[in-house]
Amino acid sequence: MKKAIIVGATSGIGNALAKILVENDYMIGITGRRKTELQKLKKLNPKNFSISAFDCTRENNSEKLEDLVAQLDGLDLLVLSAGTGDLNENLEYEIEHATNQLNVIAFTEVVDWAFNYFEKQGKGHLVAISSIGGLRGSRMAPAYNASKAYQINYLEGLRQKAKNSKKQIYVTDIRPGLIDTDMAKGEGQFWVATKEKAAKQIYGLIKRKKTVGYVTKRWRLISLLLKTVPNGIYKRM
Repeated sequence: MKKAIIVGATSGIGNALAKILVENDYMIGITGRRKTELQKLKKLNPKNFSISAFDCTRENNSEKLEDLVAQLDGLDLLVLSAGTGDLNENLEYEIEHATNQLNVIAFTEVVDWAFNYFEKQGKGHLVAISSIGGLRGSRMAPAYNASKAYQINYLEGLRQKAKNSKKQIYVTDIRPGLIDTDMAKGEGQFWVATKEKAAKQIYGLIKRKKTVGYVTKRWRLISLLLKTVPNGIYKRM
């Protein structure tokens, strides 16, 4: 039976993906700040879930993850689904700081720990949920888009390290568009997918060990448009 950890499983994509992995014979360690939500998930399959309630921005992530690995007796897959972001047109520093604390600082600690664990083990699969927002900047959410750009580039760097290590380490960057979770903010949204649909597609990407995946698939078209819009036009949007 494969062993996985999902960092950020109390709600949203991480929660839906945990259910799919359990249905496919995974033992899973689930984390998040809200212990009651983790306990609800565990009740669905008590034997296959181990829980660890902690805040990525305030705890020793390495210590917490090592404890979960001990409970699972191994690790094949780590999915980092914890993230935050708020609209911040007025550039309130507290909002930007909170976004960077989770999306940059905690993100780096978790993915570094996972990569080093898999490198020592000689194999493993690291999956992180970034965002299509990381492809360009945003006047409405500067720190969110910038932090997701950081994640995209960091994961690319880890893929290079994995390739050079000549070990069976896979790094997957999942770039969602709009998903019906607490992260989807603003009016006039389109192509909003359910978290269940997103999780199902993510599981398919995990099985195929894809390097980059857009969820849902149609957001790949938007990604191509974002990359080709001239700077002169984009800055007026």
